[in-house]
Amino acid sequence: MEKRYFTIGMAGHIDHGKTSLTKALTNVDTDRLKEEKARQISIELGFAPLYEDQEIQISVIDVPGHERFIRQMIAGVAGIDLVVLVVAADEGVMPQTKEHLNILKFLGVKSGIVAISKIDRVDEEFIDLVKDDILEELTGTVFKGAPFVLVDSLSKKGINEIKELIINTLKEQEMRDAKGAFRMPIDQVFTVKGQGTVVRGTVYEGNVEEGQVLKIMPKGLEVRARQIQVHHHPAMKAFAGQRAAINISGVSKEEIERGDVLVSSEHFIVTKTVDVVIRVVEELEHLIKQRMPIKLHIGTAEVMGRIVFFDRNEIKEENGEILCQLRLEDEILTKRGDRFILRRPSPQETIGGGWVIDPRGNKYRFGNQTIEELEKKKVGTPKERIMAALMEAKSLSLTELIKRTALEETTLKKHLANQEFVLYNGKEYTLKLLIESMEEDIFDQLQEFHQTHPMKMGINKAELIQTLQKKFPKSLLDFVVENGISNGAFKRKGQFVLLTDFVPHIPKSWAKRTEGLLSDLKRDGLKVRNLNDYFTASGIPNAVAYDLKKFLEDQNLLTALDEQFAYHGDVYNEAVEKLQRGTGAEFEVGDAKEVLDLSRKYMIPFLERLDAKGLTKRVENKRIWIK
Repeated sequence: MEKRYFTIGMAGHIDHGKTSLTKALTNVDTDRLKEEKARQISIELGFAPLYEDQEIQISVIDVPGHERFIRQMIAGVAGIDLVVLVVAADEGVMPQTKEHLNILKFLGVKSGIVAISKIDRVDEEFIDLVKDDILEELTGTVFKGAPFVLVDSLSKKGINEIKELIINTLKEQEMRDAKGAFRMPIDQVFTVKGQGTVVRGTVYEGNVEEGQVLKIMPKGLEVRARQIQVHHHPAMKAFAGQRAAINISGVSKEEIERGDVLVSSEHFIVTKTVDVVIRVVEELEHLIKQRMPIKLHIGTAEVMGRIVFFDRNEIKEENGEILCQLRLEDEILTKRGDRFILRRPSPQETIGGGWVIDPRGNKYRFGNQTIEELEKKKVGTPKERIMAALMEAKSLSLTELIKRTALEETTLKKHLANQEFVLYNGKEYTLKLLIESMEEDIFDQLQEFHQTHPMKMGINKAELIQTLQKKFPKSLLDFVVENGISNGAFKRKGQFVLLTDFVPHIPKSWAKRTEGLLSDLKRDGLKVRNLNDYFTASGIPNAVAYDLKKFLEDQNLLTALDEQFAYHGDVYNEAVEKLQRGTGAEFEVGDAKEVLDLSRKYMIPFLERLDAKGLTKRVENKRIWIK
């Protein structure tokens, strides 16, 4: 079973015990800043590992509860899979509890647990009253019907019970998409002495591996993942649902900020005009007016903009969905389905939230016609539904597409005939743009491999496919590689895949030393020293020696007899010709020693190499020339 990764969040009013509960569950104090210690409130997001076994890994985010720190709270909650709503038994539901509930609803969080904290401060009868109060407030929220747990972080009452409940709940829950393109909204940027710039965030989707080339969007800065850490432990990869810190090269700390997004693909859209569907809070304190300034919180980004309506000029109260547009002052990276929160900049309050219908919004006229068009976008055209399904799964059969899109077979086939869709293997469909993207990934991987290993022919096809198999199905990868070979994007030599214009070569830095090595080897003829001695004498390090030896063998400039000895290619060929001239159709070891004047330590490996190359065949004590 593939391991699954989840991040949970602690939410609730200030001083209701979120940080204490996190510490009781994880033995980690997530209040790190001096100001947090002094004021005993959380200002920045706090993170801690909760649980891990072979099946699942769970992290905790402790989000600030104070009204002034609501943007950090939104940034934290945006990437979580389950929320623990913490309500203090001695205070009950408070204003920030209600605001957090609204935010959780708008962000589409679907799984929750209620923790009534500080139970040692009140008697049992009062706890029942608090519970009734909470149940009333939770009506119509994600927490309606959610399990309640009574806890006290100081005495540790209920800590084991809530931990077990969290683990069991998440074991039944689906993980985020780990096979899509990597995306990690950045919520922290800092530097580590001797290492450079580090960014931290929750991986929304896909996975990232050490050494991978990535982009900081919307700025378009290219970087490389030098090192990855998950909970302060080095990791080769980080997956969707994990909290990750990534040491990146190519940029300084000053070039990046909270709200930027680290991605592996350019297919994500950068935009300033977004078509959206929103809901507003039930009790609006002020009117929401046409083109009113708003503050958009999406992922970890916080951007100013204006809200544009097409069927009204203001909102007093509204229970249903509203189709509208957000026109922003700065670019954001987003895609269809992303959730967001809207806040009024002054006076500061949460006014609503929703999800992105289309990140590529245009200017539309005021009126019902625009609303009808936005309604169609919201539902999604057949083509958009097919593309969304294939973007998520990468490739699907006709039967699977019917299930995922809920389209009739005739409608589906009509759209699949479009050139944007590709049928391969006679039964699987994929997107043309995905094939092009995969070809680019393979091209980049081959180019990097050739730069790192200029003496090697290329990457073994099976290894190439295996490195990309986390992102794409094996059958699709095989098709894309073969398709790339057919259209001239790559070429194949035996089991190796390489770029069409690549020719294996010795790097300039080692060319003269290699000439000296071959010269010394040729000079010594058939009575050579250990091959390692020649590499050492030429100043060629072990790190290069293996690749260089293989290259020289492939170019017939060197012939290895065994692990110790090797001949210059010309010397070996001359020796073979001399032995053929000096013997008949068959010969024994003694005959060969007489012709070549070689001792047994060279003679036996030489003859075994003739056998291995198919020039001779050993029959008892004799060898027969085959060609």
